[in-house]
Amino acid sequence: MSTMLLLCLVSMSSDSPSPMLLRLLSTVTKVGLASLITGAVLTQLDLQADQVLADLGVTPETLHAAIATALTWTSEWAVPNIILGSIVIVPVWIILYLFRPPRG
Repeated sequence: MSTMLLLCLVSMSSDSPSPMLLRLLSTVTKVGLASLITGAVLTQLDLQADQVLADLGVTPETLHAAIATALTWTSEWAVPNIILGSIVIVPVWIILYLFRPPRG
């Protein structure tokens, strides 16, 4: 999940965002910033990603294939379950939203 998507979700909510969402956003931002800084330092030290992968015995092609396989498997499992869950959750949420007491 990208940081921009989380920022959009936070800015679109009418209520204040939950502390859990803010912690998640903070963690994702910190990891991204630390990765960027570390990558810049390693580039200045003349280290490349393919060199590090070769030292680990992994080629970029096998890494790409492993990531693609994992994403394919995850999407094949997750998407049908999300759709099935949404068939139940969305109508229940709409009904609860419509019958909640007025605010203010």
